[in-house]
Amino acid sequence: MISVLGVVPSFFITAANIKLFGFENGLIISILGEALGAIVSFYLYRKGMKKLLDTPKIKNKYITELTKSKGIKAFFMIIALRIFPFIPSGLVTLAGAISKVGMMNFSAASTIGKIPALVIEAYSIQQVLVWNWKGKVILCLFSILIVWIAFRKNRKK
Repeated sequence: MISVLGVVPSFFITAANIKLFGFENGLIISILGEALGAIVSFYLYRKGMKKLLDTPKIKNKYITELTKSKGIKAFFMIIALRIFPFIPSGLVTLAGAISKVGMMNFSAASTIGKIPALVIEAYSIQQVLVWNWKGKVILCLFSILIVWIAFRKNRKK
């Protein structure tokens, strides 16, 4: 569901998996869930978006390049974009769906690219889970500050 929506971060699901199943099992469940979610989203986006849009207005040069790519170039671009933490997963899936990349290449590249990102995410979550309440309060306050700064910066534009 999270992958199909395309804008909801999977962080909370990964955290729940780590908490409920332990680090290794939670990580494996998260990787499998992300892989399956990306495949389902790719299929749905390809069916739906190709009918609605010829060329969506995507402003990221790497995502735009992916929409024009195919074969081995598209494969490695998907891996790179999945690893890069600042590009939303839903955008990568959408770009892949409207590109000429095949389902198997997309699935393999997407899963390979997600593994390093999920390992880092899971490790970060694991570390936060073992913090005492003071560390968690500081993290929450810091997160609120970052969101507030981003909101103010966007608001000025």
